[in-house]
Amino acid sequence: QVQLVESGGGLVQPGGSLRLSCTASGSIFSIYTMGWYRQAPGKQRELVAEITSGGSTNYADSVKGQFTIPRDNAKNTLYLQMNSLKPEDTTVYYCNAHLLAIVPGHGGYWGQGTQVTVSS
Repeated sequence: QVQLVESGGGLVQPGGSLRLSCTASGSIFSIYTMGWYRQAPGKQRELVAEITSGGSTNYADSVKGQFTIPRDNAKNTLYLQMNSLKPEDTTVYYCNAHLLAIVPGHGGYWGQGTQVTVSS
């Protein structure tokens, strides 16, 4: 059974930094694209950033130059380094991974979400 476990959310002051982590576990053969999404109450979930297994990245315009999305393939772990945080970055962040598991094969998976709150 595949699981994505996120950590690193919390409360930070405006201008501060946080680093989110997401580790995939289970009977995983290969992980393809991993990404971070966020969803504010009453709004659709939106892509923040994603990275392929080869290291190609894609960022939402709203976070370019502010967030980075490193990935450690050996540890099946994805990070989101968030700098210069603003109150409008406050919301729940979700990890996503497209992967090949031994069982049940190809699929997309979501983490449980981690709350980020930017407030003074």
